[in-house]
Order: sequence, then structure tokens, then C-alpha cells
Amino acid sequence: MSVANHAMTQRARVAVLISGRGSNMTALVEAAKAPDCPYEVVLVLSNKPDAEGLRLAAAAGVPTLAIDHRPFGADREAHERALDAALREAGAEYVALAGYMRVLTAFLVQAWAGRMVNIHPSLLPRYPGLDTHRRAIEAGDAEAGCSVHLVTAGVDEGPILDQARVPVQAGDTPETLSARVLAAEHTLYPAALARLVKR
Repeated sequence: MSVANHAMTQRARVAVLISGRGSNMTALVEAAKAPDCPYEVVLVLSNKPDAEGLRLAAAAGVPTLAIDHRPFGADREAHERALDAALREAGAEYVALAGYMRVLTAFLVQAWAGRMVNIHPSLLPRYPGLDTHRRAIEAGDAEAGCSVHLVTAGVDEGPILDQARVPVQAGDTPETLSARVLAAEHTLYPAALARLVKR
């Protein structure tokens, strides 16, 4: 085995959960192409079979899988047990949520405690949940931003690993602010994930 191949095998194995377009997933996949990146993306998994991100991941050569939540009805844990089995079959060591729009049950949170991260488009603890950009503008905040945090039982309440700050500009709409915050997310998330897996 060459030294280069040996180095590749030492990378942390990350699975990414998505529900939609997968722009943060794409940022993680692109960052993993760097020779010195300490992680590799081994699976992109979605609860929506038609998620655009699945096509993007496949085009990038990353294994993909969809486990539709709808057949499971209201039994969220049963769906998560199917997700968990797929994550373990892929040999994942960490899980990165990237626009995964399902509230997790205690089962999955506990199964991956300390090894599951999420990115949220606000400077937590401000504005957990949805509609963060409108809330920041309406509050008159001078800055918005994004946070990478460990996933715990409370929504957007886990320990914060890193944040990026984005100034709110005069005349900003939720859409214009969102676009600038998203650009910051694409830089912040790969860097925060890399630091986590090197701990």
C-alpha cells in the first residue's frame, strides 16, 4: 500500500443527511477532494427520493440512498432505525445534517451522540427553528450568520462548534441575507467538520 493510499484510509467516514438541494452537502463533498481533508463523504442519504441533492452527489461519485419517510407514517423512530442501519452499513463514523428537514427522535440523537452535527442559519442561540433571516431583520440585528453545532435532543440547542458572522445590510430582504449567509455556510461547515473529526 502506498503512503498516499494509507493516508486516504485514515480519513473519517462521514455520511450526509439531506432533504433538498444539498448545497451544504455539495460544499462538504467538494472540500473532501482536498488531499489534506481529514474526512471523506461515504454516503448521502435522503428522506426524499426526489431530492435534488441525490443527483448532485451521484454526479460527484458519492454513494447515495433514499429512505422515504412516508411509508413509515407517524412512526419516526422506525424510519430512523432504517436510516441508522444504512449509516452503519456504509461504515459511517460521523453524520452531518445538511438541510435535513426532519425533527429527530431521541433514538437517532443518542445513537450518534457527539458524532452528529448540523448547520443552522443563525447565530445560535438566537433564532432556533425556521425563518431565521426574517427574524434577524425584523429585530434590527446588525449581523446575522450561521452556526455549526452538535445535535442534541433540543432543536438547534447542541454545543456550538463554530460560527460565521454576516453583516445585515441596509435594504436586506430575507432572500438577500439568506444568499450571503449560505455562502458563509459553505465555508464554515467543511472547516468545522474537519476540526471535529480531528479531535
